[in-house]
Amino acid sequence: MMIYPYGDTTNDGAMQLSFTLPLKASALAKEAAKSLVKKMGFEKTEVVSMQDLGGDFSFFVVYGHTTTGINTDDIQVVEAKFDHMDRVQVDEYIEEQIGRKLVVVGATIESDAHTVGLDAILNMKGYHGDYGLERYKNFEVYNMGSQVLCEDLIKKCKEVKADVVLVSQIVTQKNIHVKNLSKLMDLMEAEGLRHHIIAAVGGPRISHELALELGYDIGFGPGTIPSQVASYIATTKKERLENE
Repeated sequence: MMIYPYGDTTNDGAMQLSFTLPLKASALAKEAAKSLVKKMGFEKTEVVSMQDLGGDFSFFVVYGHTTTGINTDDIQVVEAKFDHMDRVQVDEYIEEQIGRKLVVVGATIESDAHTVGLDAILNMKGYHGDYGLERYKNFEVYNMGSQVLCEDLIKKCKEVKADVVLVSQIVTQKNIHVKNLSKLMDLMEAEGLRHHIIAAVGGPRISHELALELGYDIGFGPGTIPSQVASYIATTKKERLENE
């Protein structure tokens, strides 16, 4: 099926673009933003917002229209497939199918100091009305917090005999998240832990496809709720036990 961006009417090709230019907010900067979007192939371009960021930088929001569409039949999606259960169902599943608590170690690694995403999944109060893993009776959770060295995370995983390592990466400037995540996988391989521990990663720039490329088992993007993570952990652990 062929589809186009939607603005006011179906298939009108209307889009909103936002970006920063190294120019002071001025008539020249505004025209530069408009011209840039035109050079990208957009028509009916209009600068609807120009904000001075200081230091000779300005932020723009520009509307434009495109005649380019996409055929959804040509798209291949890489996504994780697992049964989504609620907290009670997950606890019952672990108790019946595994018979012991699953040990989860979580952290934001290296220079990343942001724990909002990690805490949303692990802390008792959870996120969006969905309780975090600490509230589950069949998870033993160790939240190591922020700026944890990969070496220290691995040491903790060994110490508590972790079933799962859950890594959150928020900072993505210059792809530092890719460097950090790759380092952790390399160290886990070197320590002989990779095939014994479920490795999950989450963050605003994380996709399941990227996670697989970096050697992880699953990637959780924005909007993920704790019960989704819990369901994946429980069902994946069961599958691995069956294949041992």
